[in-house]
Amino acid sequence: MLMIAWTTVATRVDAELLASGAVAAGLAACAQIDGPVSSFYLWEGKMENSEEFRLTFKCLPGQLPALEKHVLAAHPYNTPEWIVVEAAAVGEKYLSWAGANAHLPPL
Repeated sequence: MLMIAWTTVATRVDAELLASGAVAAGLAACAQIDGPVSSFYLWEGKMENSEEFRLTFKCLPGQLPALEKHVLAAHPYNTPEWIVVEAAAVGEKYLSWAGANAHLPPL
């Protein structure tokens, strides 16, 4: 099983710090940065439009709690996006690679 998690940040520098920090700490097998993307949302009753960078993390289920803790602690937003889904299907070779690169926290 493979988990996919997303968040967004305002700058490429913030995105690179979160992505590289998570992978270096063994909390995700992979982190990708997309963007900039345009985000439209309501904030404090006002319509907002901002340019953001989207991060996609791929990890095993056992890595997810530590990854979430790491990302939310280091995130520059007061209310960060954090969305996680289970991949419906994953190529066998990719899942094997992710497992070989997983650093699961001790029990």
